[in-house]
Amino acid sequence: MSVVGFDFGNESCIVAVARQRGIDVVLNDESTRETPAIVCFGDKQRFIGTAGAATTMMNPKNSISQIKRLIGKQFSDPGLQRDLRSLPFHVTEGPDGYPLIHARYLGEAKSFTPTQVFGMMLSNLKEIAEKNLNAAVVDCCIGIPVYFTDLERRAVLDAATIAGLRPLHLIHETTATALAYGIYKTDLHETDQLNVAFVDIGHASMQVCITGFKKGQLKILAHSYDRSLGGRDFDEVLFHYFAAKFKEEYKIDVFQNARASLRLRAACEKLKKVLSANPEAPLNIECLMDEKDVRSFIKRDDFERQSLPILERVKGPLEKALAEAGLTVEDVHMVEIVGSGSRVPAINRILTEFFRKDPRRTMNASECVARGCALQCAILSPTFRVRDFQVNESLPFSISLSWKGSGPDAQNSGSDNQLSTVVFPKGNPIPSIKALTFYRSGTFSVDVQYGDVSGLQASKISTYTIGPFQSTKSERAKVKVKVRLNLHGIVSVDLATMLEEEEVEVPVSKDPAAENTKMDTDGVPTNAAVPPTFNDSDVNMQDAKASDDTSGVENGTSESGDKPVQTDSDTKVQAPKKKVKKTNIPIAELVYGAMVPVDVQKAVEKEFEMALQDRVMEETKDKKNAVEAYVYDMRNKLNDKYEQFVTVPEKEGFIAKLQEVEDWLYEDGEDETKGVYVAKLEELKRQGDPVEERYKEYTERGTVIDQFIYCINSYREAALSTDPKFDHIDINEKQKVVTECVEAENWLREKKQQQDSLPKHVNPVLLSADIRKKAEAVDRFCKPIMTKPKPAKPVTPPTPATPPPQGGDANGNAGAAGSEVPPQSTEPMETDK
Repeated sequence: MSVVGFDFGNESCIVAVARQRGIDVVLNDESTRETPAIVCFGDKQRFIGTAGAATTMMNPKNSISQIKRLIGKQFSDPGLQRDLRSLPFHVTEGPDGYPLIHARYLGEAKSFTPTQVFGMMLSNLKEIAEKNLNAAVVDCCIGIPVYFTDLERRAVLDAATIAGLRPLHLIHETTATALAYGIYKTDLHETDQLNVAFVDIGHASMQVCITGFKKGQLKILAHSYDRSLGGRDFDEVLFHYFAAKFKEEYKIDVFQNARASLRLRAACEKLKKVLSANPEAPLNIECLMDEKDVRSFIKRDDFERQSLPILERVKGPLEKALAEAGLTVEDVHMVEIVGSGSRVPAINRILTEFFRKDPRRTMNASECVARGCALQCAILSPTFRVRDFQVNESLPFSISLSWKGSGPDAQNSGSDNQLSTVVFPKGNPIPSIKALTFYRSGTFSVDVQYGDVSGLQASKISTYTIGPFQSTKSERAKVKVKVRLNLHGIVSVDLATMLEEEEVEVPVSKDPAAENTKMDTDGVPTNAAVPPTFNDSDVNMQDAKASDDTSGVENGTSESGDKPVQTDSDTKVQAPKKKVKKTNIPIAELVYGAMVPVDVQKAVEKEFEMALQDRVMEETKDKKNAVEAYVYDMRNKLNDKYEQFVTVPEKEGFIAKLQEVEDWLYEDGEDETKGVYVAKLEELKRQGDPVEERYKEYTERGTVIDQFIYCINSYREAALSTDPKFDHIDINEKQKVVTECVEAENWLREKKQQQDSLPKHVNPVLLSADIRKKAEAVDRFCKPIMTKPKPAKPVTPPTPATPPPQGGDANGNAGAAGSEVPPQSTEPMETDK
């Protein structure tokens, strides 16, 4: 079973795998630890990851980046609209109100959903992990931002399905960081809680998490975030500053040229890193636009002054996290800062002023999320034995359920009267299950929505239609609904059960204990605690067990309504009792904005086709490169070490053929199929292989002959030796070995004389393979004779032992060892008889 963690960032991705010795971050094809999150569509194939980053500058309008900001969002989302202004590729609104990405692929205009592109990137990360592990990768853990909505989480799961992955857990990035931090700490106390604030400033967002650590566990105390405060915002400050400056000084407008914008943004990102360690930094770009070279510089103070509106927003999430955790600054013992955007000195100063302590960097700022994901995957996997460490995750949103009321008051006020209640409040443990009881006479629907819609564009998540069902009685049926908040933070209605009471005759006995606690058929005491009651008189809610059993007693009253029959005798009697009959009710799910299973399956098939096309093109490139490499390599060898093994006319003809193929490669053969390159390489090898074979035979022959001669001499010396260890071998057998050795030596001498008389450019008559075959024959013949074991010595029968004298041996022993001792007797033994 694979144990892999994926940190899918806005700018780059990191893959970590669990091994027996710990967690390793694996390298990609370019031997780097970070893989750019870019998918570039070309005329013949896709370029993903490092290959996509290499082609972005040449093909900016077909290079899809910042995929994480597009997935699971409506096209009208204000944050998405802000992001699209700085993206070079074309995005439009789809028929369902969600974005569609447009690109030219295989010479045609194609459109893709962000989920599809996300799945393409996950496929590339999966391939990196598989190459490193030399095994198939299916199970994994994927890190997601804490602010991801229910729809965004579902979109990540759909993208993983497209990539052929099965996520065991969509873990919050800050929780993964906390896990990677806490599981290795050995100084945690069982009672005293260590409060640590994790501040993650990534490429596009800021997340704050306050975590309480105890021995063997962590608990998330509070989450807060700013969706659009990250390293790229500082890049944008520099970008707009220099764009305005170049427009004034050089009369060029980079906003009108996608390639120039990309180059300037890349230069500004490097400049920001230089300013992190230096008071000022220069900017030089050759031929940025209209064949003009630009150069400028900026001081760190000027950069921070222009970034002041962004820096002022840093304190907001910090204050919110402390307030939700109910802690003061003094209660936070440590501050850990991670993320690619955390290296800006101004941010460190703000954190120091706020927490009144210096932020620490004990973790790798870029790799801690991937390591935490791999650790969580190892905890969930049966393959590894991990130190016991409990992760108590909390829900960053509040989730409520709403429905149409069915009571008398609700009906009088109108059919559109909606009632709701918060099922999973903010901070609710993940995972969790709640059971609700409805009293309905027919099909009804329940809406799942966010309890607090501030900062969210869409409040409604999904609608579940429960029914049809038919009650056997005229009154409204009692329907129990189980609502699940799963490990990924996704809410769903899992099960609906209709509970009906049937009167049956059951044997009962008078038992004082039974009178105090009445049990229903599910085995739940009727004097249980009263669950909370909703505004609607026909709905109750209670916490459900973690198992599939959603049984429970409502309002602390017996479901039967009948009291046990009181009798004066202790004998069993027949008493009427009501039994609860359970009937499962069908549920229809409608998730707003999510991909339906049919579309997911189509996307899986499409991804398979595109991956096959990519593989074919990569193999075609490999074959073309093989032809080109063969041409250059063979031409150099013909003028060097192969020169003596080919005649002059043959050499000139072969070099002419190589030159012809080289010209063909750069003209008509520039764009051919894999089969054409394979055929061209085979054609060249038919002419070049004999030359290579002659050279190979010449270089190997001397070593093989020496080995053969050593074999002959060894057996001959052993056969003629007077060593006593060979005395048991018959003289005739030894003579056979000598004869075999002489014949082999004569064969070798004859063949060697023939070979020495031939020039090097003629095919050899003495092949290394023939010599090896002859040596094996000699060894097969001589070895059984010369290694024949000595005969075993005859076994002499043991001499019978002399019977001991009466009364025992000279030492006074009672008899020989192992002899049977006779029973004791008062009369002397007659040994003479």
